[in-house]
Amino acid sequence: MSALRGRGLTRVYPSTAGDVTAIADIDIDIDAGELVVVRGASGAGKTTLLNLLGALDRPTAGTVWFDDVEATELDEDTLARVRRERLGFVFQSFGLIPVLSAAENVELPLRIARVPAAERDARVTDALRLVGLAGHAQQRPGELSGGQQQRVGIARAIVGRPRVLIADEPTAQLDSRTAASVIELIGELVHGEGIAAIVATHDPLVVQRADRIVELHDGRAAPTTVIESATT
Repeated sequence: MSALRGRGLTRVYPSTAGDVTAIADIDIDIDAGELVVVRGASGAGKTTLLNLLGALDRPTAGTVWFDDVEATELDEDTLARVRRERLGFVFQSFGLIPVLSAAENVELPLRIARVPAAERDARVTDALRLVGLAGHAQQRPGELSGGQQQRVGIARAIVGRPRVLIADEPTAQLDSRTAASVIELIGELVHGEGIAAIVATHDPLVVQRADRIVELHDGRAAPTTVIESATT
């Protein structure tokens, strides 16, 4: 069973000029230990697809499943809990709180989930170790490089031990060398920790590390290659 899957995903936004279809009738499966890249031109629907798969938005039509749980049937409170327990999110803007240390930023989702203090400390230490920042736990975001800040963001995303990692343009604000190290890290986490990951990107470095590629054109998956092997 796939860790994350969508069936017939469609999202239509009303506007004064008429309905706008952001994505239409997309099927997708992502397995544990697999890195899937979504690529396409600006406006192709990449972020919309990730928002639906991450249950940050509800589809106009179609269903999203986290393992055996149909997310689109859940009420908002249950959905928030399931999302917190099963998903981790990485954003291009890092999204760190400036007044908190790296460790405190990583710890925040565990506090929200009311994880006991001793377990929080152990998980934060382990997450920072996995992203190579064990020695930077007490530094604030302003004292870290852009690449280090994104690594803190990744640590925060994985500290809850998610089944699925969702990343929207995670290298957009990084130089090529730093971006390469961040993508290497994501690949290692996916294949080493057995996390299922879906990444929206224009970055060819990310595409090179993908196990599979989803091509979007005007909100639709490519007609003959809904999911195309990255090695072909």
